[in-house]
Amino acid sequence: MEKLNSIDALKRYRKSLEAEKSSGEKIRILICTTGCRALGAWEVYKTFQAEIEMQSLKDRVEVVDTGCQGLCTRAPVVTVEPMGVFYGRVTESDVHEIVSRTVLKEEIIERLCCTEDGKRVPYRKDISFYKKQKKIVLRNCGVIDPKKISEYILRNGYAALEKVLSGMSPDKVIEEVKASGLRGRGGAGFPTGKKWESAKNAVGDEKYVICNGDEGDPGAFMDRAVLEGDPHSVIEGMLICGYAIGSGKGIIYVREEYPIAVEHVKIAIGDARSLGLLGENILGSGFHFDIEVKMGAGAFVCGEETALIASIEGERGMPRPRPPFPAVSGLWGKPTNINNVETLANIPVIILEGAKYFSAIGTESSKGTKIFALAGSVNNTGLVEVPMGTTLRELVFEIGGGIPRRRQFKAAQMGGPSGGCVPEQYLDTPIDYESVKEVGAIMGSGGLIIMDETTSMVEIARYFMEFCQNESCGKCTPCRVGTKRMLEILTRIANGEGEREDIGLLEELAEATRTSSLCGLGQTSANPVVSTLQYFKNEYEENIAKKASA
Repeated sequence: MEKLNSIDALKRYRKSLEAEKSSGEKIRILICTTGCRALGAWEVYKTFQAEIEMQSLKDRVEVVDTGCQGLCTRAPVVTVEPMGVFYGRVTESDVHEIVSRTVLKEEIIERLCCTEDGKRVPYRKDISFYKKQKKIVLRNCGVIDPKKISEYILRNGYAALEKVLSGMSPDKVIEEVKASGLRGRGGAGFPTGKKWESAKNAVGDEKYVICNGDEGDPGAFMDRAVLEGDPHSVIEGMLICGYAIGSGKGIIYVREEYPIAVEHVKIAIGDARSLGLLGENILGSGFHFDIEVKMGAGAFVCGEETALIASIEGERGMPRPRPPFPAVSGLWGKPTNINNVETLANIPVIILEGAKYFSAIGTESSKGTKIFALAGSVNNTGLVEVPMGTTLRELVFEIGGGIPRRRQFKAAQMGGPSGGCVPEQYLDTPIDYESVKEVGAIMGSGGLIIMDETTSMVEIARYFMEFCQNESCGKCTPCRVGTKRMLEILTRIANGEGEREDIGLLEELAEATRTSSLCGLGQTSANPVVSTLQYFKNEYEENIAKKASA
């Protein structure tokens, strides 16, 4: 790749890509080869390539391996553009028919289409799962080849960086982020602009930008999907953050269990560096910024920013008391700004479209969109991006397609293992930071596990407590001992061996752990216990009564 030595050079490069595309528009067969790979998508992709080669269609048809297209329950999924035809559960044996009929003759293969109300729905735009979504963070996922920087640039990639380097001061960038109302998507919901401002104002000869990609919630795959399907959006967000706070060094911390994400991020960093979008004197602006990847070993506690910093420094991933906050004293004692993947992927859109565009989406206190990993007892499992304020009912029944086997909705575990269980009575509650907290859950990073009437809520609380107990780093006594004792009690109750005083003990332990733990893991670990006791106490009492009557 030839380095782009100025902002005008990047603009010219984008125009040349646009001209090349318009001169030879091709049919594109888009195949998710990230999450769908577990169900044979890579073999389907290779079969499509061979079929296109065999039929001598390479000048007319392009086979693209994309990131997640969202509707995971239909994996492997294939979209044919520009028709917009969406096929699910595609196998190698379907490839010849798709090429011969849909690609060449624009015929629909009904057996591969989604079914709604007994009718086949061939076009993606008409599928209920997609109709209510608004994609900002996922704007490119499932649409581009994430391994090609040219495809990102064609979709206005790095245009926000152009805008910033063309005349926006660091203060102006921060003011725009503050005006957008963006709050951290990692769970705590702290205003992103204020976080950047603190890091900018901190005194230090060296500053760091860290992308927290240590996603460890059971059933959650939001950040992984973005890193796999659109890594340049995160890199561009980090570049803009680095410019705003005065940093020259970025680190993407991602768990080693995400090999495709690691591969795609490393390719993206290498291509951005080769093109002159990372490194010294970026686009001739005098701004220097580079990024490296640090792989974590999969400890859930490293999602907490001070534990993450310790891990990068080569220490055991354990949190430390705050203050000082990382913005003042973070990595190697230097001012450090940490945002998660989803937060950073919002930044290019905010800068390019403006704060007013972003702040017009969502609710009064929670702006923009939120990604959820919809899992559990729901017909349409997958990756969903909706405006803040969308109700749980809309997510489960309109986008998610309802509960399988005509069962009844019972609860939704929201916010990961340390989130809370939201019962049916709150299905119409708007999902935003404050409303979710009021009903005993947390937004978290976006895990959303749906449960039907067959689910034991005592067992759910036991399962998530076991996860939190296993992942406790052990540094502070309230979390180390509190989660262990709560797990012991929950196990007794789940096994029909509970005592009447166990409920009071659980409530006491939950409060002590919540108020005394050092970090967010311990402080929220009791949420599944507290919320299930609040809404499903009868199930605890019934399990205890079994022993009393035995």
